[in-house]
Amino acid sequence: MAVDEVTRAVIEAMSAFFPKGAGGWDAAEVRRTLAEAPPLETEPRPVGQVVDRLAGNVPVRVYSPPEGAQGGAGDGGGRPVVVYFHGGGFTICSLDTHDAVCRDICAGAEAVVVSVDYRLAPEHPYPAAVEDACAATRWAHEHAAELGGDPGRLVVAGDSAGGNLATVVCLKARDERAGPPISLQVLIYPVTDADQDTPSYRENGTGYFLTAAHMRWFWDCYQPDPARRAEPYSSPVHADLSGLPPALVLTAEHDPLRDEGEAYARLLGFAGVPAHGVRYDGMFHGFYGFYGMGAVLPAAKEASELVNSVIRTGDVRAGAS
Repeated sequence: MAVDEVTRAVIEAMSAFFPKGAGGWDAAEVRRTLAEAPPLETEPRPVGQVVDRLAGNVPVRVYSPPEGAQGGAGDGGGRPVVVYFHGGGFTICSLDTHDAVCRDICAGAEAVVVSVDYRLAPEHPYPAAVEDACAATRWAHEHAAELGGDPGRLVVAGDSAGGNLATVVCLKARDERAGPPISLQVLIYPVTDADQDTPSYRENGTGYFLTAAHMRWFWDCYQPDPARRAEPYSSPVHADLSGLPPALVLTAEHDPLRDEGEAYARLLGFAGVPAHGVRYDGMFHGFYGFYGMGAVLPAAKEASELVNSVIRTGDVRAGAS
């Protein structure tokens, strides 16, 4: 499905503040440029409370629903606790760039959201982000009741590189046999494989916001040793996926990462894990929630409603036709 005029205009507007060329960028400068990007002129979605805290040594931002929000169905009847990992190739973006996403999940899913400010590459390459993601998830589980959530409804979620971290947190929680118990993983166009020789990379490597050159640079920053990029905690598509939590996996047609996200969803299913994959035709990497995208792209609003429904109900097929 071709990109329509509105979507193309959004891609061009977002690309104006993203790195150009073939690589070799300065991460600090890219972060500064991205921070200067003007947000869409929409009011932040209201939530009950937003508080910056420390999860051990890891900075987090906690979003709480308004008083009286029930948080949907669940054995304990309490609110889900969503640990959210922002995207940005393990290298850029922040709590602030994904504030709109976390507000939307908090209000729409009636969930407590713990947004994680994990350490970024290249200053802190792999496994720093994984260590921070696991530490923050354990903290969220331990403090769930204090935060107003149900420790039995712990969800990990993330977009792009954050989706990678969500998958790896699930793997390590299973492998290390120390938990915490995770009930659901929500993966939005996740990075699951360092191999960039796929049809979606060839078809969408330029012209759709995220480029193949960006991904080469991100991997060079995050996992500088190419020989280690196929390790399961780097590229979870190569892991044993049995015994993981149910998963919702969203992908976009015009995204270099489309094929690896869809492969991951299939492999979860082959491993006996309930997994529901949804591709958004005509969309690009970054369409979900980025800078309040739901205000201008109907598909972004649809994806947001699906994510919130799945988190609220705990059912990865919620809202499926």
